[in-house]
Amino acid sequence: MSALAHSSVTVQQAGKSKLKLGQAEFNRIKKVINEQAGISLSDDKVNLVHSRLQKRLRELNIISFQAYCQLIENPDNKDERRYMLNALTTNVTRFFREPHHFKHLMNTSLPPLIKKAKEGGRVRIWSGGCSSGQEPYSIASILLALLPDAAKYDIKILASDIDRDILMDARRGMYPEKLMSKMPTKLKDKFFKPFDGPSGDVYVASPALKSLISFRELNLNASSWPMRGKFDIIFCRNTVIYFDEPTQHKIWTRFKEQMAPQGYLYIGHSERLSGPDAPKFEKSDITTYRLR
Repeated sequence: MSALAHSSVTVQQAGKSKLKLGQAEFNRIKKVINEQAGISLSDDKVNLVHSRLQKRLRELNIISFQAYCQLIENPDNKDERRYMLNALTTNVTRFFREPHHFKHLMNTSLPPLIKKAKEGGRVRIWSGGCSSGQEPYSIASILLALLPDAAKYDIKILASDIDRDILMDARRGMYPEKLMSKMPTKLKDKFFKPFDGPSGDVYVASPALKSLISFRELNLNASSWPMRGKFDIIFCRNTVIYFDEPTQHKIWTRFKEQMAPQGYLYIGHSERLSGPDAPKFEKSDITTYRLR
């Protein structure tokens, strides 16, 4: 997911009055995005909010942020609140980001789960805040490298994000060559097919990779999650850090409740487990934890 890239800001619109984002309107936007997604928007993000939303106000022919706040505060305007949330979040990801996690996945957490699957067991992996899909495709490529006939077994990867548009990109599994630089060459050659796109060389994920992954829209701060089964592995990296502290505590607890016994949780390098259920996890590696 999604990162959020003082004083009021003013710009001149062609043919329109000046657009000004004052502190009062910023506070209203801040309140809506917190209620919508649990994201804590700090006061130093006024410039970012202004720059991200001013184009949208022009598209809607809205001449003030005060009027826009009235729009997003209306409970009937769910689509516009979703648009605002997508506009104010930045999807930062890459293949094999934080390589130590994938080394641990290959050497420690996946081998016993592969054994479990071969014995008829169920294996579930979750990539929460999957953005444009590089994380779940990285996981799937390791899984297929270890178990080429994974499709024969009850192994699935759930990849979720709050951003509906970025999930469409993830499902396509198409990436410019420059984004493939961190993907190990052997895995890239085996599981991605190159072709000439309109903007240069593009790589597309193989059907074998795609068959392992289900992409779903999910707000981690929703009142409930639709998943019923437990997960053996959860990746949720550099996402929870953007929530306020009470929401962080709630998310860690819900992850704990969603995990199978002795499941593994991979988090971002700037994140720390906190809250009443943090002691339920023991450290297994760098920013990698196992449910006790």
